[in-house]
Amino acid sequence: MPYDLTADQSPETAVAEFEAGPLRYRAEIRVTPAGILAVGALLSGVLLSTAVIVWATKAAVERR
Repeated sequence: MPYDLTADQSPETAVAEFEAGPLRYRAEIRVTPAGILAVGALLSGVLLSTAVIVWATKAAVERR
């Protein structure tokens, strides 16, 4: 049976802390499994579109 994203909607949590001298930063993020899937799809779209832009730029340079 395939994994059902709607069955487990408990969010995953990640915390990052950074401290250097007097500076201190803390970031916390919570995301559901469906949110992780959406972020992955967006990242894939960005990477694929970047590859197309690089390909088009190389083709334009070679035509000159």
